Amino acid sequence: MNSVDFNGNMIIPSKIICVGRNYVKHIKELGNEIPDNMVLFMKPNSSISETLNSFAGETLHYESEISFMYINGSFKAAAFGLDLTKRELQSRLKEKGLPWERAKAFDRSALFSSFVPVDCTIDLSVILKINSKIIQASDEEHMIYKPDEILKEITRFFTLNDGDIVMTGTPSGVGKISAGDLFEGLILDGNKLLTSAEWTAV
Repeated sequence: MNSVDFNGNMIIPSKIICVGRNYVKHIKELGNEIPDNMVLFMKPNSSISETLNSFAGETLHYESEISFMYINGSFKAAAFGLDLTKRELQSRLKEKGLPWERAKAFDRSALFSSFVPVDCTIDLSVILKINSKIIQASDEEHMIYKPDEILKEITRFFTLNDGDIVMTGTPSGVGKISAGDLFEGLILDGNKLLTSAEWTAV
């Protein structure tokens, strides 16, 4: 089983719950409709990776996300997360009204910085830099569904175990991963850096 770091401890999440279409600008950039209800999908533990791949049967796309760890009934920690997507496959599946798992839940499709403790009353922001240029940047204020709403909706349908991860959606600016690109992901509380990570795409 794969693990993530939380305060120097290795935690094994049983699953990752992801929110789709949670930023209006991202919905528009992909030509999707704003959903009537929260869009949820899952990634298994086997999707967790420390290596940023640029190709897995097709060129992969990046989506940066504010990610939370569930502990004792609430979100107790946050990290920067990358949701890797087979965009061409996802588009074909959507056209046929089929589930997204083949395009979203494949092995090594989720990467995370270290998780750090957070007070869920704060307003976090996410920044993704590629080759030192800011490509994605937004915060909780621009989410359609805020973290407390997300947790409430998820727990209506799924049992969350301690250590499970929730990825809260991506802002606009998604795109293709190119081998050799340097990715830097940051999570901030105001101007204070909480956690960050770097990967070079292979």
